[in-house]
Amino acid sequence: MTVTKRNVKFHAHGLQIAAILNVPELAEDKKQNPAIVCVHPGSSCKEQTAGIYAEKLAELGYVTIVFDASYQGESDGEPRYAEYPASRVEDIRSAVDYLTTLDYVDEDRIGVLGICAGGGYAVNASMTERRIKAVGAVSVANIGRGYRENDPINMLEQVALQRTAEARGAEPLVVQWIPNSHAEREEAGMTELDLVQAVDYYRTPRGQSPNAPNKLKFTSVDSIIAFDAFHLAETLLTQPLQIIVGGVQGAFGSYKDGHELYNRAASEKKDLFVIEGASHYDLYDRPEPVNKAVEKLGAFYKENL
Repeated sequence: MTVTKRNVKFHAHGLQIAAILNVPELAEDKKQNPAIVCVHPGSSCKEQTAGIYAEKLAELGYVTIVFDASYQGESDGEPRYAEYPASRVEDIRSAVDYLTTLDYVDEDRIGVLGICAGGGYAVNASMTERRIKAVGAVSVANIGRGYRENDPINMLEQVALQRTAEARGAEPLVVQWIPNSHAEREEAGMTELDLVQAVDYYRTPRGQSPNAPNKLKFTSVDSIIAFDAFHLAETLLTQPLQIIVGGVQGAFGSYKDGHELYNRAASEKKDLFVIEGASHYDLYDRPEPVNKAVEKLGAFYKENL
């Protein structure tokens, strides 16, 4: 199916959010189409993996929107490169707001799909955003859990010192999410699977984008550490839920998080689909695992939207 891509903007907590709207052929003629909000991973942008899924789902007939998070990419917001979980969740709500203004979208048939940390944010938003009727999560990661596993008290102490320094006039500290190259990674002796593949996806021509410059405002880490994407899932996450993870486990923990989410979710209709032989980052852009994921998601959204 032919898809028309449009650069659009919507408002979220006082900021303009840059997005790509994917409109399937003839969607504006037939009206009342299902729609899906697609949410990118931490450190990512709308042109990368979430954009791949958004386009493929649009080819199946869904109106999709994918956007740069507040403070990142082409979206507004200061300080730049901040990762504020509460803002990320509000971005999703605001994307739903935008979809409800399109006369060819059925406001009762809106779903969400998130990848990696975006999956965690999608889940968290869906618990209280009841306009979201179906929840998909690929390589789902609870970003707060990941940060809490790496000496969080020491990191919070460093954030506190940096906030004091910046309050007294120091330059804002911007750090890297991951090494900027394989050479830098190898020099640091980093060989863990997910980290190696993260560098390969984000910092080589495979997936590199100018809107994802591998920069993180250091003082925003405190809000990440305190965030639990799955908090209250046992009570509030009741929508149909499709989780997809790769069977090859890495240190970023999406296999573990996917199973935890499945066990905790209150959803009566929920499914955990493990793609054997695929890693966390294979599900970002590798054709075979991505096509398997999209096939599963297509059936899920067809049944539930």
